[in-house]
Amino acid sequence: MATTGETSWAVPAERPRPLHDPDPYSTPPYGEPGPWAPAPPVQHPAATPAHGTAVSAPTAAPPTPMPTPAATAHAPAPKPMPTPAATAHAPAPVPSTPAPHVPAPAPAPIASVPHGTAPADPVPQVTDPWGRYDPWAAASAKEQASARGPLQQTGVGVPTEKQRKRSARRALFAWTLVVALFSAGVGGVAGAYVQREGLGGDVRLPQAGSVPAGRAPDSVAGIAARALPSVVTLHVRGADEAGTGTGFVLDTAGHILTNNHVVEPAGTGGEISVTFSTGDTVKAKVVGRDSGYDLAVVQVRGVHGLTPLPLGNSDDVQVGDPVVAIGAPFDLANTVTSGIISAKERPITAGGGKSDGSDVSYVDALQTDAPINPGNSGGPLLDSRAQVIGINSAIRSAGSGSEADGGQAGSIGLGFAIPVNQAKRVAEELINDGRATHPVIGVTLDMGYTGDGARIDSQSAGGGPAVTRGGPGERAGLRAGDVIIEVGGERVHSGEELIVKIRAHRPGDRLRLTVERDGGEREVSLVLGASEQN
Repeated sequence: MATTGETSWAVPAERPRPLHDPDPYSTPPYGEPGPWAPAPPVQHPAATPAHGTAVSAPTAAPPTPMPTPAATAHAPAPKPMPTPAATAHAPAPVPSTPAPHVPAPAPAPIASVPHGTAPADPVPQVTDPWGRYDPWAAASAKEQASARGPLQQTGVGVPTEKQRKRSARRALFAWTLVVALFSAGVGGVAGAYVQREGLGGDVRLPQAGSVPAGRAPDSVAGIAARALPSVVTLHVRGADEAGTGTGFVLDTAGHILTNNHVVEPAGTGGEISVTFSTGDTVKAKVVGRDSGYDLAVVQVRGVHGLTPLPLGNSDDVQVGDPVVAIGAPFDLANTVTSGIISAKERPITAGGGKSDGSDVSYVDALQTDAPINPGNSGGPLLDSRAQVIGINSAIRSAGSGSEADGGQAGSIGLGFAIPVNQAKRVAEELINDGRATHPVIGVTLDMGYTGDGARIDSQSAGGGPAVTRGGPGERAGLRAGDVIIEVGGERVHSGEELIVKIRAHRPGDRLRLTVERDGGEREVSLVLGASEQN
């Protein structure tokens, strides 16, 4: 109840309880400035639902009415707090119509539902960890949170110890890889710079590592290793000339096979020395020689530990087979070259320096492209098994040589070797008898005939009959003027070719000849005879 002339203001029958207890130190009213103003009320954050959880919308609280400016203007100034005595004697205030106190409704709690699970109740009853936090409690915030369980703002699960270790290992591996790549890059750049600038001392050139000393038996090195101890170099000196050639050991008795034209300069009073691959040199003498086959055998004495070279079979040789030649070209001992058999049964003649033709050699030769030069004569031509298949004897050259090499021509890839089958027979006869026999058909050939084939002359060189009486040709029915065009089914084109084909056989072998006579052809068969003359 208000009196006249005084400002009226309503006093509530019951004051709302403050948020905090009264300040015993007479601090000015809450909200006014003061040295000990209490902290503002705590604002609790809304609980975050688990990821994927449906949550009911909270019920909105009615807004608190704000005081109007008029009421604020007429509000009485605050009075000082009464003392206890005054309070005891003060009359009770006259109540006026009190304003009803409407408490603000509390917000509905938000459910915390596991991830991926629909709530069972439209209004879930859960406890918000933030709502239970009391800033004035004796325990700290960490201790309060530990007592109520871990706080999670998202639905992601807490990693286990194993997962954390796996993540740590992956991170360590990634860093190791990064460091390795970086180090390699830096090292490469530094190495390139050092190499380009030539830093680091003296230059050291790279070199391949050592290889095994052994070689395959059928390789050129393997063949040479087995054959060289049995190959010798011959130095021949005579009254008018000297020369160098090659030979190889035939047996442990010291017999050495070479070419006739190698030892021929020694004559009957010359000197022959033999040098082995070890460098040892001994004297040798001629056992026998034959100019028709261009073969000779010499012998050394007092030498022990000789290793003969095995003899192969020249009839088994095929064009294209690999071969190795060993000799002393231009007095360069123990020279090894290699090539192939480029042709077989190549009829060649060599020599012919004498007017009577007694020094002409007729050879049904093996042709090879293995380099053969003057000094290789008499040396072995070996197959892939290190067996002798021929004796190197002649070469075809493009020029006559030069003064630098003594007028001797060099190899152009056309070398010729005496087949070893023929050389073996001749060597055996030279060792056993001191001379060799030649197979003959008992006729005199017209070496000036220019037609195709070999024509029998009208008379012999001494004026006698061209067909030897009682010889193989007469017994087979050959006549003067007959033209022999085939031997054993192989065509012959000249008298030299006919001699070569006959020399390729042994005395006593039977041959089949094709002869042209009076415009017709006929075949005759004869048995080869033997002669000690060329």
